[in-house]
Amino acid sequence: MIKDITIGQYFPGDTFIHRLDPRIKIIITALFITSLFFINKFYPYLFIIGFIVLAVNMSKVPFKYILKGLRPLMVLILITFFINIFMTKGEVLFELGPLAVTKEGLRQAVFMALRLIFLITGTSLLTLTTSPISLTDGIEKLLSPFKKVGLPAHELAMMMTIALRFIPTLLEETDKIMKAQMARGADFESGNIIRRAKNLVPLLVPLFINAFRRADELAIAMEARCYRGGDNRTRLNELVLSRRDVATLIVMIIFFSLVIMTRFI
Repeated sequence: MIKDITIGQYFPGDTFIHRLDPRIKIIITALFITSLFFINKFYPYLFIIGFIVLAVNMSKVPFKYILKGLRPLMVLILITFFINIFMTKGEVLFELGPLAVTKEGLRQAVFMALRLIFLITGTSLLTLTTSPISLTDGIEKLLSPFKKVGLPAHELAMMMTIALRFIPTLLEETDKIMKAQMARGADFESGNIIRRAKNLVPLLVPLFINAFRRADELAIAMEARCYRGGDNRTRLNELVLSRRDVATLIVMIIFFSLVIMTRFI
């Protein structure tokens, strides 16, 4: 299940989505997330579904790969779903012992589940179609205006990208440690949720040791290459906005503005 997590992974390709400027993709992703939290009706989700299907088809990332990334988070989605069902007050539809399912709770639960699913799917497309280097450059360029107020744009962008990049690496390490522990008789699958959580404790020590070791190796490698931050650094490929990027951004701004406006119609 751990190996199914796709957040932070890059799916190589030469499609229209892959070639878009990373700044444009980051802005579109921000608009996408904002529009999700403005939606308060069901029919606007049809536009969101159409957008995601079109984007996945254009990126040529397999749908199975996208859906695989949802599997490890299904527990979180289900917990959110049931909490909203039973904790939201309103018109009671039926009762399950001391718990009551309300009309408003059911509606809110479906909304929250859809938001989480679309949020994970949409943001995963950003990392799947953008290389770590391009993502770093895009974040740094977008944050560069804030340098005037003392924000370390380059360092912040690098930290965010390194964190995303090391998610698959740490998950791979976790999978290897789990298999090694299971070969020695450890049981991570039987018992209730509390017992499973306790069984995962022995994973934390070697996982943290490996994480700190990798961080130390990365720091040594950066020092060996005379890394001193973003001052006076040049790039092999400078980011340049094309007409295609600008046109895509304008279309997406109009599209998500219309989705947001459905809240007020």
